[in-house]
Amino acid sequence: MFLLLAALFVAFFSSIFTIKILLPLAPHIGLIDVPNERKKHDGAVPLIGGISIFTGVLIASSLFVEQGQLLNLYLISSAFLVFIGAMDDIYDLSVAPRIIFQGIVATIMVFGAGVYISQFGNLFLIGDIDMGAYGMIFTMLACIAAINAFNMIDGIDGLAGSMSIISISSIVILTLLADNGADILLPLILVVATIPYLFYNVSNRNPRGKKIFMGDAGSMFMGLTVMWLLVLGSQNQVAQVASFRPVTALWIIAVPLMDMFAIMIRRMRKGDSPFKADNGHLHHICMRAGLSSRQSLRAISGFSILLACVGILGEYFAVSEWIMLALFSILFIFYSYALQHAWKFIRIIKIKRDVNR
Repeated sequence: MFLLLAALFVAFFSSIFTIKILLPLAPHIGLIDVPNERKKHDGAVPLIGGISIFTGVLIASSLFVEQGQLLNLYLISSAFLVFIGAMDDIYDLSVAPRIIFQGIVATIMVFGAGVYISQFGNLFLIGDIDMGAYGMIFTMLACIAAINAFNMIDGIDGLAGSMSIISISSIVILTLLADNGADILLPLILVVATIPYLFYNVSNRNPRGKKIFMGDAGSMFMGLTVMWLLVLGSQNQVAQVASFRPVTALWIIAVPLMDMFAIMIRRMRKGDSPFKADNGHLHHICMRAGLSSRQSLRAISGFSILLACVGILGEYFAVSEWIMLALFSILFIFYSYALQHAWKFIRIIKIKRDVNR
């Protein structure tokens, strides 16, 4: 218990200390977000949240987590991705180099650390699906997808951080339910290292002029981290027994995953690039419907918690994998349909609201 508390203490204050150091430096090195037609906020905001989270994780895990090749490769991959994210924050890299660098990180994860999805479980009532070597390719694509899912959802204050904490906390709960308590130290360090960022990002007690954003460095780091933990937890390549089934992972990151795929489908149907930035994400729709940024954060976070609970309960009560997959597929179809026709629904809501007035 003392080791756990010491690790969390170091993670928390390392993150705060990094924020204090980088706040005055960020404008001089270009790590700031300037308002434009898509970004509505007051003044230039430092993009240092992700760097502070990673620094807290790096220091605490180096001191308190059992050292080994797996941890080292995770930290190396994360450091590389945080660096690329910071370069993107400063120089606004195009899609191609971002995908290439994300692919390099995914390659390190799969071929260097040996962390990949090989067992999919009994999803179609034909027995356990073993992907073998094809699982490596699938995992690389899934890793790139997860990185971009968390990057895309980072659109309002606190959202990417909240989604990360919800996903990682769910992994901790599932790990404890599987009696693999020895594997929770790193996830807990990640959660605690994120708290200082959230204070500077969304707290009403944050001093004026001290607001920070996570930046691409942080959102991509969180996407990689959640994917890494999900693969480790759902496969038995490292642990003797997996903590949860692969289908449960879909429910743990349901909101970022569904939002990314639904918006990419919507863009392609319009003839646009799937990577083209727009205002069609769930948080944009919530705010267009009349919710404030804070209300949108609460609504989306509540929705994410609800879906994560469905996944946890499905795992706890051993609901058949094909049922969990079928339910998730139905949910995604409804979500995608709602996203495609969101503006019609919003127009109807506004008309009824005006009539009632």
